[in-house]
Amino acid sequence: MKTDDFLKYQAQTTPHPLQMVVSKAKGSYIFDDQEEAHLDFVAGVSACSLGHSHPAVIKAIKDQVDSYMHVMVYGEYALKPAVDYSKLLADLLPNSLNCTYLVNSGTEAIEGSLKLARRVTGRSQIIAAKNAYHGNTMGSLSLMGKEENKKPFEPLIGDVDFIEFNCEEDLSLITSKTAAVILETIQGGAGFIIPQNEYLKKVKARCTEVGALLILDEIQPGFGRTGSLFAFEQFDCVPDILVIGKGMCSGLPGGAFISSFEHMQLLSDHPKLGHITTFGGNPVIAAAALATLKELTKNNKQLIIETLKKEQLVREKLKHPLIKSIRGKGLMLALLFKNEAIANYLILEAAQNNLILFWLLFEKKAARITPPLTISEEELMKGCDIILSILDTYPS
Repeated sequence: MKTDDFLKYQAQTTPHPLQMVVSKAKGSYIFDDQEEAHLDFVAGVSACSLGHSHPAVIKAIKDQVDSYMHVMVYGEYALKPAVDYSKLLADLLPNSLNCTYLVNSGTEAIEGSLKLARRVTGRSQIIAAKNAYHGNTMGSLSLMGKEENKKPFEPLIGDVDFIEFNCEEDLSLITSKTAAVILETIQGGAGFIIPQNEYLKKVKARCTEVGALLILDEIQPGFGRTGSLFAFEQFDCVPDILVIGKGMCSGLPGGAFISSFEHMQLLSDHPKLGHITTFGGNPVIAAAALATLKELTKNNKQLIIETLKKEQLVREKLKHPLIKSIRGKGLMLALLFKNEAIANYLILEAAQNNLILFWLLFEKKAARITPPLTISEEELMKGCDIILSILDTYPS
């Protein structure tokens, strides 16, 4: 395949895509068209939790394809993979998060969660965080705290206001007019910012006080990436609506929003079809999601627990004068540098050294490390050695 055709016929997201021609992917490696192996420290931007082509997921997909694929729009037929997946989620989550609406992506799940919050409360105001990223469809884009990204597409949805993440003084802005506060449990595009001083717990208390809902976006930190199945478990805060995606389906497109049965029933009547999707809950996607969740939670969630050990290995290994700090938790980590030039140099040089790194959306001085959770300690150290060797060559 020619990269010229890729650039000519497929719409691009930036003027300078990386352009690797992929031939196959297995485990922690992606292979180019020259059969060179590239160690993957990105996992499809936190999507491939179990690495590439995990045998349990591949088997589940093939078995389901042999039975049936798409048969009806969401919510009409009982499809075993989707039902089994929703039931397993309910078993693993707090009692108040017992009903799942399956959709096609994280951003679509955000859209559904906003509609649900307005339907439950009868209010319109949505409060998001500055430097938030919840997706790029019109509703999700309205929640983005970066005006330059939104300006070309305005007008977006109205009655959206912003607070500073981790700023307790801003909690007074949450009032009886607020339908929902939506936050990333750990801010992603902003630089892998972790909530401090029981911040999420205080936000939930304020929401409860004024009758607003709390929506937590776990699209990136969810599914074991930060050392628990979902990151909110570490902060003593149960959301009213939970949004999931990315690592949910081991590389296939999927997402969901989860709330109580009572809340979810409000989308089915007055009006009927309050939310609808053709391909949400697709049985092949649901089979992949179910297999992924079973793998993540088997052996007492050992794979998830190991992310914290792997985090410590990275932190101990990656000590270099150019690295100012390492943000994040588990295998959702970001290397912070004093300027954007160092981050760009590292990421682009790593690509030439068969190591895949990538940028963060808003924090330009950072390089992400979000490998598959299945990455071995040896592979992790190999990648860290490449990072250190590249930083040693940075022209000061």
